[in-house]
Amino acid sequence: MNNPVILVVEDDTPVRNLMTTTLKTHDYKFLEAKNGSEAIMLASSHNPDIIFLDLGLPDMEGVEVIERIRSWSNIPIIVISARSEDSDKIEALDAGADDYLTKPFSVEELLARLRVTVRRLSLTHSNADKDSAIYINGRLKIDLSAGCVFYDEEELKLTPIEYKLLCLMAKNTGKVLTHTYITQNIWGRSWENDIASLRVYMVTLRKKLEAAPDAPRYIQTHIGIGYRMVKVD
Repeated sequence: MNNPVILVVEDDTPVRNLMTTTLKTHDYKFLEAKNGSEAIMLASSHNPDIIFLDLGLPDMEGVEVIERIRSWSNIPIIVISARSEDSDKIEALDAGADDYLTKPFSVEELLARLRVTVRRLSLTHSNADKDSAIYINGRLKIDLSAGCVFYDEEELKLTPIEYKLLCLMAKNTGKVLTHTYITQNIWGRSWENDIASLRVYMVTLRKKLEAAPDAPRYIQTHIGIGYRMVKVD
């Protein structure tokens, strides 16, 4: 993907200036929004490729912004927030966020998250017509050509990261995938924060996939090691 446009949604002027200056220095195009209403308007009118979103906005919660944008678009949304509790991360990811970066953050990590998202978008676009297989495991069905997931023929609404995680495990059904292997395949690296994020994504994915998330049938946890997709009869 050439010259992606990033929408930066941040009401804190110094933080917003740091982000936009970083983007400008690395030749990224960007738009700026200081509140949720402006963000929704710019997202609908300019169709940016990626959104950086703060949760604590002056006019509405960032989660509401995510939900409203998700009603019409799958634009990747990277939350950048000072809220570090798992409950805040889960709420944002459940609403449809694709990634979560906690403040304070380094410029290097911000750019790394952005590069991974850009690569994922490029890969999605280039491979859109390559896969036509249907994966079936028990009541779970993944239509790889359409990028859709069904449980008992009812479509599940997954975020891009959740979908990518599910496909990675489905393609390795029966194998234990380590935390490092998964994070390197999903984010292109394996940092401590990525492993923590992986655990959060697994919680949200299980809520959507498993009839009883506390007693999962499909995704089995191997404590301290990783996860395994179980073959269900």
